[in-house]
Amino acid sequence: MAKVTPNPPGTDEAVSRVQSARKKELDDAATRALDYYLKPKPQTETSDNPNTIFRIAADVDSECLLASLSENLASANAMLGDLASDLDGSRRRVALGIQQVIELSELMANRALDIVEVR
Repeated sequence: MAKVTPNPPGTDEAVSRVQSARKKELDDAATRALDYYLKPKPQTETSDNPNTIFRIAADVDSECLLASLSENLASANAMLGDLASDLDGSRRRVALGIQQVIELSELMANRALDIVEVR
């Protein structure tokens, strides 16, 4: 048995230029709305501020950043340890307290470096 109507059924309605322009505007608006919610623009980082001297490249991965952080904390730990050995009394205790905070931060950075996924 043959079908009487084509698949998909054709329409004989003529679409005016105004209607087609209106439809395009609605399609564009829907696309913009979906892009706004589904493809958010990344927020600018503070390192992109032109007033800063040092900047971190945008394409640096997490592993590299964590490795550098760990090395910087290790250096600060060593410098503060040397400084604390030259101090006496309450100033020495303050320097050793700061050194302990740096050492704990270094441990956290190293742990984060251990669990970061390499791409």
